[in-house]
Amino acid sequence: MQNRTLARSLVALTLILSPGLAQAYIGPGVGAGAIGTVIAFFGAIVMAIFAVVWYPIKRLLKGKKKPASSTKPKTKTE
Repeated sequence: MQNRTLARSLVALTLILSPGLAQAYIGPGVGAGAIGTVIAFFGAIVMAIFAVVWYPIKRLLKGKKKPASSTKPKTKTE
């Protein structure tokens, strides 16, 4: 039963992904825009991963800053 379902799914996937006769024209502007969009998408993913990895490392390398000295006046109880 499970083998039949797998076989049917593979056949359906093959038919969906197989190229048919396409009578369409994509102009150079649309093609360049599509390529630019794909590059920008993958660039955004790389930059997000870089930000998640780099900034915590940067904070560790920078070290903790000394706390600023307090400017409030001292009272008798201190």
